[in-house]
Amino acid sequence: MDQKLKKFLDDLEAVVPEKAKIITALRKMVLQIMPKAEEVIMYGGIVYKTDRLLCGLFTRKNHISIEFGKGSEMDDPYSVLEGKGKERRHIKISTYKDIEEKKVQYYINKSWHL
Repeated sequence: MDQKLKKFLDDLEAVVPEKAKIITALRKMVLQIMPKAEEVIMYGGIVYKTDRLLCGLFTRKNHISIEFGKGSEMDDPYSVLEGKGKERRHIKISTYKDIEEKKVQYYINKSWHL
């Protein structure tokens, strides 16, 4: 694991363990779905990319945001994508249960296959 990534995760665990638990679960999910994606610290969070930005995990004051680089091209059958930007969309994860309830795995998979 990259040292910047390790420091980011260690710091998160020390300061807000509940958010660290959510980030850890989301990282595991992303890495299983996107095994060939590069995982880097960028823009203050963890970004997954190939030749394009796939998605990113960002800590916010009251939630974790999972952001999708081409979210505007994704189907949203569960009506959980937020944002009105030209390309990006995001899902707010406030609790660990939100990962399942907001069908995050579906959206990560869609992002990988765009």
